[in-house]
Amino acid sequence: MESIPVFSVVAFSGTGKTTLIEKLVTELKSRGVRVAVIKHDAHEFEIDREGKDSWRFTRAGADITVVVSGSKAAIIENRPVTLEALLAKITDVDIILTEGYKSGGWPKIAVQRSGTGKPLPVPPEECFAIVTDSAAYPGVPCFTLDDVRGLADLLITW
Repeated sequence: MESIPVFSVVAFSGTGKTTLIEKLVTELKSRGVRVAVIKHDAHEFEIDREGKDSWRFTRAGADITVVVSGSKAAIIENRPVTLEALLAKITDVDIILTEGYKSGGWPKIAVQRSGTGKPLPVPPEECFAIVTDSAAYPGVPCFTLDDVRGLADLLITW
């Protein structure tokens, strides 16, 4: 079985990772590419709402809670899960994008915006591509913040 390519979009907070991924997903979907996205959240997030059945199951101690409707499903793992374990569960897509995971071993798409005053989040030589509004980085494919089509072309041909 061929593995699904994984690309990590990395940047400092407030740089535009989410916006880039949103535009990239839209562009890839318009080309018929099936896309999965995994977002790393440094904060404790809650998917359940207090009082809902799934919240009650989790509160009772369920290790995994699954919510299913006619059009979607959510698996809530109430325990630490590695990115590798999550990636292994993803099937029937052509590409996986992660938001974050800059220390992971997957090809990185670094985002840098001059207005933030922050540098690249990883050295340029660790980047598969760089999306930036500042100087180019020799030896690394660079794209402007608006060139989502060009970045999609690179991902598809890779």
